[in-house]
This record gives sequence, structure tokens and C-alpha cells, in this order.
Amino acid sequence: MLNAVWLAVIIAAAFWAVGVCAAVYLMVKAARLITHTTAAVTSMSERQEVLTERASATIDRAGEQLAKTDAITASMDEVTANMAELTGRVSALAPLARMIGASAGSPVAKAVALAYGVNRALWMRRPAAQSPAARARVLTGPAVPGRRQLARGGQRDGTTS
Repeated sequence: MLNAVWLAVIIAAAFWAVGVCAAVYLMVKAARLITHTTAAVTSMSERQEVLTERASATIDRAGEQLAKTDAITASMDEVTANMAELTGRVSALAPLARMIGASAGSPVAKAVALAYGVNRALWMRRPAAQSPAARARVLTGPAVPGRRQLARGGQRDGTTS
């Protein structure tokens, strides 16, 4: 029969076997947990690199836009200064413009406009066959002796006397 020592050894061996099985089970679970954690960290690291690259590109584009904005602001400052100068010049010319506007309805201005209109109408009524050179001759005055003149058709007709 079994004595108490052998019974204690069998019980201790059984507890030891159960403890070893529990330890192996815990080690397997821990190994799975470490594997999943490693995969998650690797995935997060890859995403972090992509996000860092995108953030860097965005910051670069923002810097370019700021440079363009600075150039536009400087240009607008120049436009503002030019507009202020132009406003000063227009203000200086305002009395002259008022005088010209007031004189536009004066009798002298009306007479000059009428003379121009009549002259233009007469000029337009000249025959169309007359060449521009012949029209210029009419405007310049009489022919000079010994100088070649253009006939009505645009052909040379010799010297005039």
C-alpha cells in the first residue's frame, strides 16, 4: 500500500504538472499578445511615416502660399501708393476739368465743332476714284512746275507746267 510519503509525492507531481500546463498556456497567450502588439506597432509606425510626409508636404505648400501672399500684399501696397498719387494728380486737375466742361457748351467750342463737321462732310463727299495721294495734293496747294503729278486714276501723267 501507499504510505503517506508516496501519496504526498503523487499529489505534488500532479500539482506540478498542472502548474506547468498553466504556465505553458500563459506563455502561449503572452506570445500571441506580443505578436499582435508588434504588428500593431509596425502598422502605427508605417502610418506615422505617411502622416509625417503628408504633414511636411502640407507645411511646405503653406510656406509657398505665405510667400505668394507676401508678394501680393507688397504689390497691393504699391497699388495703394500709386492710387494715392493718382488721386492727388486728379484732384489737382479737377479745376481744369471743370473749366473744360464749362467751356464745352460755349459758343466758340460750338463754332469749332461745326467747322470741323462741315470740313469732314465735304472731305467725305469727294469722289471715291480720287487716290489718297491726289487728295493730299489738293490739301497741300497748287502744283509746283517741273514736279510730277498723279492723274485721277493714280497713273503718272508727266510734269505740270
